[in-house]
Amino acid sequence: MPSERNQDSESRAEVLSVSALNRLARETIEKRFPLLWVAGEVSNLRRPASGHLYFSLKDEGGQVDCAMFRNRAQLAPFRIEDGMRVEARALPTVYEARGAFQLNVEALRPTGIGALYEAFARLRARLEREGLFAAARKRALPRFPRRVGIVTSLQAAALADVLAAFARRSPHLPILVFPTPVQGAGAADAIAAAVEAAAHSQACDVLLVVRGGGSLEDLWAFNEEEVARALAASPIPVVAGIGHESDTTIADLVADRRAATPTAAAELASAGYFEAGRQIEKLADDLSRIMRSGLEARMQRIDLLARSIVRPGERLARLRSVTEHLATRRAAAWQRRLSAEESALHGLATRLAARRPDPGRAKLHLAHLHTRLRSAMRRVTDTRRAAIAAMAGHLAHIDPEAALRRGYSIVRKCDGRIVRARSDVTEAELLHLTFGEGHAEARVVAERPPSEDVASAAKPD
Repeated sequence: MPSERNQDSESRAEVLSVSALNRLARETIEKRFPLLWVAGEVSNLRRPASGHLYFSLKDEGGQVDCAMFRNRAQLAPFRIEDGMRVEARALPTVYEARGAFQLNVEALRPTGIGALYEAFARLRARLEREGLFAAARKRALPRFPRRVGIVTSLQAAALADVLAAFARRSPHLPILVFPTPVQGAGAADAIAAAVEAAAHSQACDVLLVVRGGGSLEDLWAFNEEEVARALAASPIPVVAGIGHESDTTIADLVADRRAATPTAAAELASAGYFEAGRQIEKLADDLSRIMRSGLEARMQRIDLLARSIVRPGERLARLRSVTEHLATRRAAAWQRRLSAEESALHGLATRLAARRPDPGRAKLHLAHLHTRLRSAMRRVTDTRRAAIAAMAGHLAHIDPEAALRRGYSIVRKCDGRIVRARSDVTEAELLHLTFGEGHAEARVVAERPPSEDVASAAKPD
């Protein structure tokens, strides 16, 4: 009986899916373990194109998978490599998709200097909140500084590199060195004091804070708060060139400009003079080219003018030849003009002789014209007379009175209208008759059909 009850209770227990189990495991682990530091050796490092980092931390007794996402990996102060011993600030969790236990890494530091990295991170976060790293407060460097100040150690190799860069790029620029130790106990206070001394001296337009490369402990003086405060308070624009390109200190973040190396800091401070020098060299080359071109053009013009210069005797001979040629052309021109005038005069004389009046010839011409006029008048008169006779005959043919004389008559009503048809008259109507000779009146006795009219007309009287 007890065994049966146990089986029933187990069958009624909740059945979890794999994903639900993994989620419960992740939530349990994340609640149980907050962010913590884990030390170990990096192995199986992978760098996919996404920018995330995947590796394992291992020691003599075991290993654990780690994932460091891109936004955190970009802030790592050093490049992670296999075999490196590190301390990882991470959150233990479970990757639910595979049910794999792993660490989500938030930050890394080399083993043995974790305290320094923690101090660096705390100070960096606090100063960033105060706005000391803000781009808005960064000042532009003067393009042509009158004097450059350098805060560094007199024994540092960085000073030699900076001076060599200035000698190469702007040897005329005065350099003022504010010596200070850059490493060891009290170095931070000394660096801050040197920066303040440079600011109070007002002897330079730009200040370089430089040091050569080294370990985190060697560069730690530039991660101290007093140095950061001194750089932020400096009225002179500051260029920080500390360590190598991979080294980043609090001083680099506070300074107005960060240079990858001390030499690069000198190049930034002298960039205006260097660019001006290059521009001057270019202008000098352009001026030399323009002057050379101008001289060559003028030399060529001189050669052309030299070829056009002649001796006075030759010039007089040329002028004499030109004068003789012009005299010959002038004489020929006058001769051509005289010949043209003579020819024109002869033509006018011929035309005048042709137009001279001849009375006898004119009289004969007038008699001939009179004869032609009389003949033309007779022809016109005969033609007009024949036309008039033809028109008179035509008029006589169409004359109504001629038709009346041939036996026709005109019948009119009392109102003068001409009767043209039988339907125009009525019985007993009085009509007026016009004959070739005389008039008469008649009255309509009776109307006859057209057939009777024709028959009556055909009967002889």
